[in-house]
Amino acid sequence: MGIVLNQSLKNTIITYVGFGIGGISTLFLYPQILGKTYYGLSNYILSCANVIMPLFAIGMQNTLVKFYAQCNNEEEEDRFLSFTVLFPLLLCIPLLLIGLFFYDDIGFFLSKKNGMVKDYLWLIPFTGLCMAYFEIFYAWARVHMHSIFGNFIKEVGLRLFSLFALVGVYFELLTIVEYIYMTALIYFVAFIVTMLYAFYVKKPNFQFSIPHNVKGIMEYTFYIILSGSVANLLLDGDKMMLNQYMKIENIAFYSVATYIALVISVPSRAMHQIVYPITAKLMHENKHDELNDLYKKTSINLQMVGGFVMLCIFVNINQLYEMVPKEYSGGIPVVFMIGISKYFDLILGNNNAIIFNTKYYKTVLFLGVGLVLLTIGLNRIFIPIYGIMGSAFATLLSITIYSLAKLLFVVKRLHLYPFTNQTVYSIIITFVLFVLFYFWEFPFHPIVSIAMKSALVSVLYIYVNYKFKISIEINQVIDNLLKRIK
Repeated sequence: MGIVLNQSLKNTIITYVGFGIGGISTLFLYPQILGKTYYGLSNYILSCANVIMPLFAIGMQNTLVKFYAQCNNEEEEDRFLSFTVLFPLLLCIPLLLIGLFFYDDIGFFLSKKNGMVKDYLWLIPFTGLCMAYFEIFYAWARVHMHSIFGNFIKEVGLRLFSLFALVGVYFELLTIVEYIYMTALIYFVAFIVTMLYAFYVKKPNFQFSIPHNVKGIMEYTFYIILSGSVANLLLDGDKMMLNQYMKIENIAFYSVATYIALVISVPSRAMHQIVYPITAKLMHENKHDELNDLYKKTSINLQMVGGFVMLCIFVNINQLYEMVPKEYSGGIPVVFMIGISKYFDLILGNNNAIIFNTKYYKTVLFLGVGLVLLTIGLNRIFIPIYGIMGSAFATLLSITIYSLAKLLFVVKRLHLYPFTNQTVYSIIITFVLFVLFYFWEFPFHPIVSIAMKSALVSVLYIYVNYKFKISIEINQVIDNLLKRIK
Protein backbone atom coordinates (compact mmCIF):
# COMPACT_ATOMS: atom_id res chain seq x y z
CA MET A 1 0.00 0.00 0.00
CA GLY A 2 3.06 2.32 0.08
CA ILE A 3 2.84 3.74 -3.43
CA VAL A 4 -0.96 3.53 -3.29
CA LEU A 5 -1.19 5.55 -0.08
CA ASN A 6 1.48 8.01 -1.20
CA GLN A 7 0.01 8.87 -4.58
CA SER A 8 -3.56 8.54 -3.29
CA LEU A 9 -2.91 11.13 -0.58
CA LYS A 10 -1.34 13.49 -3.10
CA ASN A 11 -4.18 12.92 -5.55
CA THR A 12 -6.72 13.43 -2.77
CA ILE A 13 -5.16 16.77 -1.83
CA ILE A 14 -5.04 17.85 -5.48
CA THR A 15 -8.62 16.77 -6.05
CA TYR A 16 -9.89 18.60 -2.98
CA VAL A 17 -8.05 21.75 -4.05
CA GLY A 18 -9.80 21.40 -7.40
CA PHE A 19 -13.16 20.85 -5.75
CA GLY A 20 -12.51 23.86 -3.53
CA ILE A 21 -11.93 26.03 -6.59
CA GLY A 22 -14.98 24.50 -8.23
CA GLY A 23 -16.99 25.05 -5.06
CA ILE A 24 -16.21 28.79 -5.12
CA SER A 25 -17.40 28.94 -8.71
CA THR A 26 -20.44 26.72 -8.14
CA LEU A 27 -21.77 28.37 -4.99
CA PHE A 28 -20.82 32.01 -5.47
CA LEU A 29 -19.80 32.85 -9.05
CA TYR A 30 -21.92 30.79 -11.44
CA PRO A 31 -25.27 31.84 -9.92
CA GLN A 32 -24.27 35.52 -9.73
CA ILE A 33 -22.24 35.95 -12.94
CA LEU A 34 -23.79 33.52 -15.43
CA GLY A 35 -27.30 33.48 -14.01
CA LYS A 36 -29.44 30.38 -13.71
CA THR A 37 -30.20 30.05 -17.44
CA TYR A 38 -26.65 30.08 -18.81
CA TYR A 39 -25.36 28.18 -15.81
CA GLY A 40 -27.86 25.46 -16.61
CA LEU A 41 -26.85 25.57 -20.29
CA SER A 42 -23.15 25.25 -19.46
CA ASN A 43 -23.78 22.23 -17.24
CA TYR A 44 -26.02 20.63 -19.83
CA ILE A 45 -23.31 20.87 -22.53
CA LEU A 46 -20.66 19.35 -20.26
CA SER A 47 -23.02 16.60 -19.07
CA CYS A 48 -23.91 15.59 -22.62
CA ALA A 49 -20.22 15.65 -23.61
CA ASN A 50 -19.38 13.43 -20.66
CA VAL A 51 -22.09 10.95 -21.62
CA ILE A 52 -20.86 10.54 -25.22
CA MET A 53 -17.16 10.59 -24.22
CA PRO A 54 -16.94 6.75 -23.83
CA LEU A 55 -18.09 6.36 -27.44
CA PHE A 56 -15.29 8.59 -28.70
CA ALA A 57 -12.66 7.00 -26.42
CA ILE A 58 -13.98 3.53 -27.33
CA GLY A 59 -12.99 2.40 -23.86
CA MET A 60 -9.29 2.67 -24.71
CA GLN A 61 -8.40 4.39 -21.43
CA ASN A 62 -9.43 1.24 -19.53
CA THR A 63 -8.16 -1.16 -22.19
CA LEU A 64 -4.75 0.47 -22.02
CA VAL A 65 -4.53 -0.08 -18.25
CA LYS A 66 -5.64 -3.72 -18.44
CA PHE A 67 -3.50 -4.93 -21.36
CA TYR A 68 -0.36 -2.83 -21.00
CA ALA A 69 0.87 -5.05 -18.15
CA GLN A 70 0.66 -8.02 -20.53
CA CYS A 71 3.20 -6.59 -22.99
CA ASN A 72 6.41 -8.65 -22.90
CA ASN A 73 8.87 -6.19 -24.46
CA GLU A 74 9.26 -2.58 -25.56
CA GLU A 75 8.23 -3.31 -29.14
CA GLU A 76 4.91 -4.74 -27.99
CA GLU A 77 4.43 -1.73 -25.69
CA ASP A 78 4.96 0.70 -28.59
CA ARG A 79 2.60 -1.25 -30.83
CA PHE A 80 -0.10 -1.36 -28.16
CA LEU A 81 0.21 2.33 -27.20
CA SER A 82 0.00 3.31 -30.87
CA PHE A 83 -3.12 1.22 -31.29
CA THR A 84 -4.88 2.78 -28.29
CA VAL A 85 -4.27 6.30 -29.63
CA LEU A 86 -4.95 5.79 -33.35
CA PHE A 87 -7.78 3.26 -33.36
CA PRO A 88 -10.43 5.55 -31.76
CA LEU A 89 -10.05 7.94 -34.72
CA LEU A 90 -11.40 5.24 -37.04
CA LEU A 91 -14.71 5.29 -35.17
CA CYS A 92 -14.79 8.95 -34.08
CA ILE A 93 -14.85 10.20 -37.66
CA PRO A 94 -17.93 8.13 -38.71
CA LEU A 95 -19.72 9.12 -35.50
CA LEU A 96 -19.08 12.80 -36.17
CA LEU A 97 -20.27 12.44 -39.79
CA ILE A 98 -23.48 10.72 -38.65
CA GLY A 99 -24.03 13.51 -36.11
CA LEU A 100 -23.51 16.12 -38.82
CA PHE A 101 -25.98 14.39 -41.17
CA PHE A 102 -28.70 14.22 -38.48
CA TYR A 103 -27.78 17.56 -36.90
CA ASP A 104 -31.20 19.18 -37.40
CA ASP A 105 -33.12 16.16 -36.12
CA ILE A 106 -30.92 15.87 -33.02
CA GLY A 107 -31.17 19.62 -32.45
CA PHE A 108 -34.96 19.54 -32.67
CA PHE A 109 -35.21 16.65 -30.18
CA LEU A 110 -32.86 18.20 -27.60
CA SER A 111 -34.30 21.71 -27.83
CA LYS A 112 -38.04 20.94 -27.61
CA LYS A 113 -38.24 22.35 -24.08
CA ASN A 114 -35.30 24.78 -24.24
CA GLY A 115 -34.78 26.29 -27.68
CA MET A 116 -31.41 27.89 -26.92
CA VAL A 117 -29.74 24.46 -26.69
CA LYS A 118 -29.73 24.07 -30.49
CA ASP A 119 -27.40 27.06 -30.99
CA TYR A 120 -24.64 25.37 -29.00
CA LEU A 121 -25.19 21.78 -30.06
CA TRP A 122 -21.88 21.34 -31.92
CA LEU A 123 -19.94 22.11 -28.73
CA ILE A 124 -21.11 18.80 -27.26
CA PRO A 125 -19.21 16.43 -29.64
CA PHE A 126 -16.18 18.75 -29.72
CA THR A 127 -15.90 18.76 -25.92
CA GLY A 128 -16.65 15.04 -25.75
CA LEU A 129 -13.79 14.29 -28.16
CA CYS A 130 -11.37 16.41 -26.10
CA MET A 131 -12.48 14.60 -22.93
CA ALA A 132 -11.97 11.22 -24.63
CA TYR A 133 -8.39 11.84 -25.72
CA PHE A 134 -7.56 13.47 -22.41
CA GLU A 135 -8.55 10.21 -20.68
CA ILE A 136 -6.54 8.11 -23.13
CA PHE A 137 -3.33 10.08 -22.62
CA TYR A 138 -3.97 10.25 -18.89
CA ALA A 139 -4.15 6.44 -18.88
CA TRP A 140 -0.88 6.43 -20.90
CA ALA A 141 0.79 8.23 -17.97
CA ARG A 142 -0.98 6.18 -15.28
CA VAL A 143 0.29 2.81 -16.53
CA HIS A 144 3.78 4.19 -15.92
CA MET A 145 2.74 5.15 -12.36
CA HIS A 146 2.52 8.88 -13.14
CA SER A 147 -0.98 9.75 -12.00
CA ILE A 148 -0.44 13.06 -10.21
CA PHE A 149 0.08 15.50 -13.11
CA GLY A 150 -2.95 14.28 -15.06
CA ASN A 151 -5.04 14.39 -11.92
CA PHE A 152 -3.88 17.98 -11.35
CA ILE A 153 -4.95 18.99 -14.86
CA LYS A 154 -8.30 17.21 -14.50
CA GLU A 155 -9.23 18.35 -11.02
CA VAL A 156 -7.45 21.71 -10.62
CA GLY A 157 -6.45 22.99 -14.06
CA LEU A 158 -9.88 22.75 -15.68
CA ARG A 159 -11.63 24.41 -12.74
CA LEU A 160 -8.97 27.08 -12.28
CA PHE A 161 -9.15 28.25 -15.89
CA SER A 162 -12.95 28.14 -15.76
CA LEU A 163 -12.68 30.39 -12.71
CA PHE A 164 -10.44 32.79 -14.67
CA ALA A 165 -12.99 32.81 -17.49
CA LEU A 166 -15.78 33.61 -15.02
CA VAL A 167 -13.73 36.52 -13.67
CA GLY A 168 -13.32 37.65 -17.27
CA VAL A 169 -17.12 37.70 -17.66
CA TYR A 170 -17.46 39.63 -14.40
CA PHE A 171 -15.06 42.34 -15.61
CA GLU A 172 -16.73 42.31 -19.05
CA LEU A 173 -13.64 41.00 -20.82
CA LEU A 174 -15.81 38.14 -22.06
CA THR A 175 -19.51 37.93 -22.81
CA ILE A 176 -21.54 35.08 -21.33
CA VAL A 177 -21.81 33.50 -24.80
CA GLU A 178 -18.04 33.71 -25.24
CA TYR A 179 -17.64 32.00 -21.87
CA ILE A 180 -19.63 28.99 -23.14
CA TYR A 181 -17.22 28.67 -26.08
CA MET A 182 -14.21 29.31 -23.83
CA THR A 183 -15.21 26.30 -21.69
CA ALA A 184 -14.88 24.02 -24.73
CA LEU A 185 -11.49 25.59 -25.54
CA ILE A 186 -10.27 24.89 -21.99
CA TYR A 187 -10.99 21.18 -22.44
CA PHE A 188 -9.09 21.23 -25.73
CA VAL A 189 -6.03 22.79 -24.07
CA ALA A 190 -6.22 20.23 -21.23
CA PHE A 191 -6.14 17.41 -23.79
CA ILE A 192 -3.09 18.89 -25.59
CA VAL A 193 -1.15 19.48 -22.36
CA THR A 194 -1.87 15.95 -21.09
CA MET A 195 -0.82 14.46 -24.44
CA LEU A 196 2.53 16.27 -24.28
CA TYR A 197 3.08 15.09 -20.70
CA ALA A 198 2.26 11.49 -21.65
CA PHE A 199 4.82 11.68 -24.46
CA TYR A 200 7.33 13.05 -21.94
CA VAL A 201 6.72 10.10 -19.60
CA LYS A 202 6.98 7.57 -22.42
CA LYS A 203 8.40 8.79 -25.73
CA PRO A 204 6.06 7.62 -28.50
CA ASN A 205 7.25 5.37 -31.27
CA PHE A 206 4.11 5.10 -33.34
CA GLN A 207 3.66 1.92 -35.32
CA PHE A 208 0.82 1.37 -37.73
CA SER A 209 0.39 -2.26 -36.81
CA ILE A 210 -2.16 -4.36 -34.96
CA PRO A 211 -1.31 -5.98 -31.59
CA HIS A 212 -1.11 -9.77 -31.58
CA ASN A 213 -3.93 -10.04 -29.01
CA VAL A 214 -6.26 -7.68 -30.87
CA LYS A 215 -9.24 -10.06 -30.59
CA GLY A 216 -9.16 -9.99 -26.79
CA ILE A 217 -8.54 -6.25 -26.81
CA MET A 218 -11.51 -5.52 -29.07
CA GLU A 219 -13.83 -7.78 -27.11
CA TYR A 220 -12.83 -6.13 -23.84
CA THR A 221 -13.09 -2.66 -25.43
CA PHE A 222 -16.66 -3.27 -26.58
CA TYR A 223 -17.80 -4.08 -23.07
CA ILE A 224 -15.82 -1.19 -21.58
CA ILE A 225 -17.72 1.17 -23.91
CA LEU A 226 -20.90 -0.18 -22.36
CA SER A 227 -19.42 0.19 -18.89
CA GLY A 228 -18.27 3.77 -19.45
CA SER A 229 -21.60 4.71 -20.97
CA VAL A 230 -23.42 3.18 -18.00
CA ALA A 231 -21.25 5.01 -15.46
CA ASN A 232 -21.53 8.37 -17.22
CA LEU A 233 -25.24 8.05 -17.82
CA LEU A 234 -25.74 7.34 -14.13
CA LEU A 235 -23.62 10.41 -13.37
CA ASP A 236 -24.95 12.92 -15.91
CA GLY A 237 -27.98 11.33 -17.51
CA ASP A 238 -30.28 12.98 -14.97
CA LYS A 239 -29.28 16.45 -16.23
CA MET A 240 -30.01 15.38 -19.78
CA MET A 241 -33.43 14.14 -18.70
CA LEU A 242 -34.18 17.38 -16.83
CA ASN A 243 -33.66 19.29 -20.08
CA GLN A 244 -36.41 17.25 -21.71
CA TYR A 245 -39.02 17.95 -19.01
CA MET A 246 -38.16 21.23 -17.25
CA LYS A 247 -36.78 24.68 -17.99
CA ILE A 248 -33.01 24.75 -18.26
CA GLU A 249 -32.52 26.82 -15.09
CA ASN A 250 -33.57 23.74 -13.07
CA ILE A 251 -30.34 22.10 -14.26
CA ALA A 252 -28.51 24.95 -12.50
CA PHE A 253 -30.35 24.23 -9.21
CA TYR A 254 -29.70 20.51 -9.57
CA SER A 255 -26.03 21.03 -10.52
CA VAL A 256 -25.26 23.00 -7.35
CA ALA A 257 -26.73 20.22 -5.20
CA THR A 258 -25.01 17.39 -7.06
CA TYR A 259 -21.67 19.20 -7.05
CA ILE A 260 -21.81 19.49 -3.27
CA ALA A 261 -22.68 15.78 -2.98
CA LEU A 262 -19.94 14.75 -5.43
CA VAL A 263 -17.30 16.05 -3.02
CA ILE A 264 -17.97 12.84 -1.08
CA SER A 265 -16.60 10.76 -3.97
CA VAL A 266 -13.32 12.70 -4.20
CA PRO A 267 -11.27 10.15 -2.16
CA SER A 268 -12.47 7.39 -4.48
CA ARG A 269 -11.57 9.38 -7.59
CA ALA A 270 -8.10 10.06 -6.20
CA MET A 271 -7.32 6.52 -5.04
CA HIS A 272 -8.57 4.80 -8.18
CA GLN A 273 -6.04 6.65 -10.36
CA ILE A 274 -3.24 4.54 -8.85
CA VAL A 275 -5.17 1.49 -7.54
CA TYR A 276 -6.58 0.53 -10.94
CA PRO A 277 -3.24 -0.49 -12.57
CA ILE A 278 -2.12 -2.24 -9.35
CA THR A 279 -5.39 -4.22 -9.28
CA ALA A 280 -4.89 -5.19 -12.92
CA LYS A 281 -1.36 -6.42 -12.16
CA LEU A 282 -2.44 -8.47 -9.11
CA MET A 283 -5.25 -10.12 -11.07
CA HIS A 284 -2.99 -10.86 -14.01
CA GLU A 285 -0.54 -12.57 -11.61
CA ASN A 286 -3.38 -14.42 -9.80
CA LYS A 287 -2.41 -13.07 -6.37
CA HIS A 288 -5.79 -13.61 -4.73
CA ASP A 289 -4.78 -13.01 -1.11
CA GLU A 290 -2.97 -9.76 -1.89
CA LEU A 291 -5.95 -8.61 -3.94
CA ASN A 292 -8.37 -9.42 -1.12
CA ASP A 293 -6.17 -7.49 1.29
CA LEU A 294 -6.07 -4.51 -1.08
CA TYR A 295 -9.87 -4.71 -1.47
CA LYS A 296 -10.42 -4.47 2.29
CA LYS A 297 -7.89 -1.68 2.75
CA THR A 298 -9.30 0.48 -0.04
CA SER A 299 -12.83 -0.07 1.29
CA ILE A 300 -12.21 0.99 4.89
CA ASN A 301 -9.82 3.83 3.96
CA LEU A 302 -12.32 5.28 1.51
CA GLN A 303 -15.16 4.79 3.99
CA MET A 304 -13.32 6.63 6.74
CA VAL A 305 -12.23 9.57 4.58
CA GLY A 306 -15.46 9.73 2.56
CA GLY A 307 -17.58 9.40 5.70
CA PHE A 308 -15.78 12.37 7.21
CA VAL A 309 -16.48 14.47 4.11
CA MET A 310 -20.12 13.40 4.00
CA LEU A 311 -20.55 14.17 7.69
CA CYS A 312 -19.11 17.69 7.32
CA ILE A 313 -21.38 18.38 4.34
CA PHE A 314 -24.56 17.03 5.93
CA VAL A 315 -24.21 18.82 9.28
CA ASN A 316 -23.44 22.14 7.52
CA ILE A 317 -25.83 21.91 4.59
CA ASN A 318 -28.37 24.44 5.90
CA GLN A 319 -25.69 27.05 6.58
CA LEU A 320 -24.13 26.37 3.19
CA TYR A 321 -27.38 27.09 1.37
CA GLU A 322 -27.80 30.36 3.26
CA MET A 323 -24.97 31.72 1.11
CA VAL A 324 -26.59 31.03 -2.27
CA PRO A 325 -29.73 32.59 -3.78
CA LYS A 326 -32.93 31.32 -2.14
CA GLU A 327 -34.22 29.82 -5.37
CA TYR A 328 -31.43 27.21 -5.11
CA SER A 329 -32.48 26.03 -1.62
CA GLY A 330 -34.84 23.39 -3.01
CA GLY A 331 -31.73 21.34 -3.75
CA ILE A 332 -31.02 20.40 -0.11
CA PRO A 333 -32.88 17.04 -0.31
CA VAL A 334 -30.97 16.38 -3.53
CA VAL A 335 -27.67 16.72 -1.64
CA PHE A 336 -28.75 14.07 0.88
CA MET A 337 -29.99 11.58 -1.71
CA ILE A 338 -27.04 11.90 -4.09
CA GLY A 339 -24.62 12.03 -1.14
CA ILE A 340 -25.86 8.75 0.34
CA SER A 341 -25.61 7.04 -3.05
CA LYS A 342 -22.00 8.23 -3.41
CA TYR A 343 -21.13 7.06 0.10
CA PHE A 344 -22.46 3.58 -0.59
CA ASP A 345 -20.47 3.38 -3.81
CA LEU A 346 -17.41 4.70 -1.94
CA ILE A 347 -17.29 1.91 0.66
CA LEU A 348 -17.02 -0.70 -2.09
CA GLY A 349 -13.34 0.22 -2.46
CA ASN A 350 -11.68 -0.86 -5.73
CA ASN A 351 -14.74 -2.92 -6.68
CA ASN A 352 -14.91 -1.48 -10.21
CA ALA A 353 -11.22 -2.09 -10.88
CA ILE A 354 -11.67 -5.75 -9.88
CA ILE A 355 -14.72 -6.26 -12.08
CA PHE A 356 -13.19 -4.64 -15.16
CA ASN A 357 -10.17 -6.94 -14.92
CA THR A 358 -12.01 -10.23 -14.52
CA LYS A 359 -13.29 -12.62 -17.18
CA TYR A 360 -16.80 -12.23 -15.74
CA TYR A 361 -17.13 -8.50 -16.45
CA LYS A 362 -19.58 -9.00 -19.33
CA THR A 363 -22.46 -10.09 -17.10
CA VAL A 364 -22.18 -7.06 -14.84
CA LEU A 365 -21.91 -4.69 -17.80
CA PHE A 366 -25.13 -5.98 -19.30
CA LEU A 367 -26.71 -5.56 -15.87
CA GLY A 368 -25.49 -1.96 -15.95
CA VAL A 369 -27.21 -1.39 -19.28
CA GLY A 370 -30.42 -2.66 -17.75
CA LEU A 371 -30.02 -0.27 -14.84
CA VAL A 372 -29.51 2.66 -17.21
CA LEU A 373 -32.84 1.79 -18.77
CA LEU A 374 -34.28 1.64 -15.24
CA THR A 375 -32.80 5.07 -14.46
CA ILE A 376 -34.33 6.58 -17.59
CA GLY A 377 -37.68 5.03 -16.74
CA LEU A 378 -37.58 6.24 -13.15
CA ASN A 379 -36.62 9.74 -14.25
CA ARG A 380 -39.50 9.82 -16.70
CA ILE A 381 -41.84 8.87 -13.87
CA PHE A 382 -40.50 11.06 -11.05
CA ILE A 383 -39.30 14.24 -12.79
CA PRO A 384 -42.76 15.34 -14.00
CA ILE A 385 -44.13 14.74 -10.48
CA TYR A 386 -41.34 15.87 -8.13
CA GLY A 387 -38.97 17.87 -10.35
CA ILE A 388 -35.29 17.80 -9.38
CA MET A 389 -36.03 15.80 -6.20
CA GLY A 390 -37.63 13.12 -8.37
CA SER A 391 -34.49 12.95 -10.49
CA ALA A 392 -32.30 12.67 -7.37
CA PHE A 393 -34.46 9.83 -5.99
CA ALA A 394 -34.26 7.99 -9.32
CA THR A 395 -30.47 8.35 -9.25
CA LEU A 396 -30.24 7.17 -5.62
CA LEU A 397 -32.33 4.09 -6.31
CA SER A 398 -30.48 3.19 -9.52
CA ILE A 399 -26.94 3.65 -8.17
CA THR A 400 -27.77 1.72 -4.98
CA ILE A 401 -29.15 -1.24 -6.95
CA TYR A 402 -26.18 -1.17 -9.34
CA SER A 403 -23.60 -0.96 -6.52
CA LEU A 404 -25.29 -3.78 -4.59
CA ALA A 405 -25.32 -5.96 -7.70
CA LYS A 406 -21.59 -5.38 -8.29
CA LEU A 407 -20.79 -6.17 -4.65
CA LEU A 408 -22.73 -9.44 -4.72
CA PHE A 409 -21.04 -10.37 -7.97
CA VAL A 410 -17.52 -9.95 -6.56
CA VAL A 411 -18.40 -11.78 -3.34
CA LYS A 412 -20.09 -14.75 -5.01
CA ARG A 413 -17.91 -15.17 -8.09
CA LEU A 414 -14.45 -14.11 -6.92
CA HIS A 415 -14.75 -14.81 -3.18
CA LEU A 416 -13.50 -11.33 -2.34
CA TYR A 417 -15.13 -9.40 0.49
CA PRO A 418 -14.49 -5.72 1.30
CA PHE A 419 -16.16 -5.38 4.71
CA THR A 420 -14.87 -6.04 8.23
CA ASN A 421 -16.10 -5.19 11.74
CA GLN A 422 -14.49 -1.78 11.26
CA THR A 423 -17.00 -1.12 8.48
CA VAL A 424 -19.89 -1.35 10.95
CA TYR A 425 -18.07 0.70 13.58
CA SER A 426 -17.35 3.44 11.03
CA ILE A 427 -21.01 3.67 9.98
CA ILE A 428 -22.13 3.90 13.64
CA ILE A 429 -19.57 6.61 14.42
CA THR A 430 -20.63 8.65 11.40
CA PHE A 431 -24.34 8.34 12.16
CA VAL A 432 -23.98 9.24 15.87
CA LEU A 433 -21.94 12.34 15.08
CA PHE A 434 -24.48 13.37 12.45
CA VAL A 435 -27.33 13.20 14.97
CA LEU A 436 -25.28 15.16 17.51
CA PHE A 437 -24.33 18.02 15.19
CA TYR A 438 -27.03 18.36 12.52
CA PHE A 439 -29.61 19.93 14.85
CA TRP A 440 -27.05 22.11 16.64
CA GLU A 441 -27.32 25.54 15.04
CA PHE A 442 -24.75 28.25 15.83
CA PRO A 443 -26.14 31.85 15.88
CA PHE A 444 -23.32 33.28 13.75
CA HIS A 445 -22.58 34.14 10.13
CA PRO A 446 -22.81 30.96 7.99
CA ILE A 447 -19.07 30.86 7.30
CA VAL A 448 -18.24 31.16 11.01
CA SER A 449 -20.84 28.53 11.90
CA ILE A 450 -19.51 26.13 9.26
CA ALA A 451 -15.92 26.64 10.44
CA MET A 452 -16.78 26.08 14.12
CA LYS A 453 -18.99 23.05 13.54
CA SER A 454 -16.51 21.50 11.10
CA ALA A 455 -13.66 21.95 13.58
CA LEU A 456 -15.60 20.20 16.34
CA VAL A 457 -16.71 17.40 14.03
CA SER A 458 -13.15 16.94 12.73
CA VAL A 459 -11.61 16.62 16.19
CA LEU A 460 -14.23 14.14 17.41
CA TYR A 461 -14.34 12.11 14.20
CA ILE A 462 -10.57 11.71 13.93
CA TYR A 463 -10.15 10.99 17.64
CA VAL A 464 -12.88 8.33 17.81
CA ASN A 465 -11.78 6.62 14.58
CA TYR A 466 -8.18 6.66 15.78
CA LYS A 467 -9.07 5.11 19.14
CA PHE A 468 -11.21 2.41 17.49
CA LYS A 469 -8.39 1.73 14.98
CA ILE A 470 -10.83 1.88 12.08
CA SER A 471 -8.00 2.15 9.52
CA ILE A 472 -4.50 0.89 10.29
CA GLU A 473 -3.00 2.84 7.36
CA ILE A 474 -4.61 6.13 8.39
CA ASN A 475 -3.58 5.56 12.01
CA GLN A 476 0.00 5.13 10.77
CA VAL A 477 -0.22 8.43 8.90
CA ILE A 478 -1.50 10.16 12.05
CA ASP A 479 1.27 8.56 14.14
CA ASN A 480 3.90 9.80 11.68
CA LEU A 481 2.46 13.31 11.80
CA LEU A 482 2.48 13.28 15.59
CA LYS A 483 6.11 12.13 15.62
CA ARG A 484 7.09 14.99 13.31
CA ILE A 485 5.26 17.51 15.47
CA LYS A 486 7.00 16.19 18.59
